Amino acid sequence: MIQEKIYRTFSGYLMLVIHLVSLAVIILLFANAAAEGQAGTAIFSALLFGVWLFTLLGYFINNPNQSKVLLLFGDYVGTAREIGLRWTNPFYTKKHISLRARNFNGHTLKVNDKLGNPIEIAAVLVWQVQDTAKAMLEVDDFNQYVVIQSEAAVRHLANTFPYDNIEEETAGITLRAGAEQVNMLLEQELNERLDRAGIHILEARISHLAYAQEIAGAMLQRQQATAVVAARRQIVEGAVGMVEMALEKLSEKRIVELDEERKAAMVSNLLVVLCGEKSAHPIVNAGTLHH
Repeated sequence: MIQEKIYRTFSGYLMLVIHLVSLAVIILLFANAAAEGQAGTAIFSALLFGVWLFTLLGYFINNPNQSKVLLLFGDYVGTAREIGLRWTNPFYTKKHISLRARNFNGHTLKVNDKLGNPIEIAAVLVWQVQDTAKAMLEVDDFNQYVVIQSEAAVRHLANTFPYDNIEEETAGITLRAGAEQVNMLLEQELNERLDRAGIHILEARISHLAYAQEIAGAMLQRQQATAVVAARRQIVEGAVGMVEMALEKLSEKRIVELDEERKAAMVSNLLVVLCGEKSAHPIVNAGTLHH
């Protein structure tokens, strides 16, 4: 696999001075040859001027966070990263590659999670070229490579974990609840996939996550039912604890002596009051419990 190597180029300003001086020498040589009628010298001066024009092709400009991959007849020579006006061998082919960070907002994909539920998922990436030689020479189009490999990584991630733990309560990581861990795993997998193209992922985040439309309504009802059951369970557990505490306090302070039948009636009434959705309406009993 080709690895990037830094190629040192010449300062363009220094070469510009050399070119101006050499142009003055060529013009002076041609003028003297024309004045003295030396045809050979005039032809030589014209050839020198042609070479001078060709060397102008060696100039190029690198803006900040940009580079040029240099090729000589198909052979990789190196990468020029110096910024400003530079000059190099005019025979070199210069391929421009930006080193700036780029955003990629992935398309919303419809995939199945670990449990087979259809979900919609999308990710946003921040990436940059780290190895220009790999990006230019190891893959055909590194921009398209990022798109395809990022979609493949998101699909694999969605198939690895369940959407939530409603069906699999023992799930350690879910797509909905384990956002930080999921993003970290996505970033790690993308760096492994894109290393061949010399791409480094700076940040990867899940930007969209939802059930697919065909099951969204059913899953919403299921989540609501689960929430209601959980709330009811907590209410019942609290009510039982309060009834138990009330019986213990009455027995401990000997406020009233209750037989088993009266305890059962008290427990029933307290549970109705504590677990009911509406406020209880008290009824004053002027007689006994049996009348």
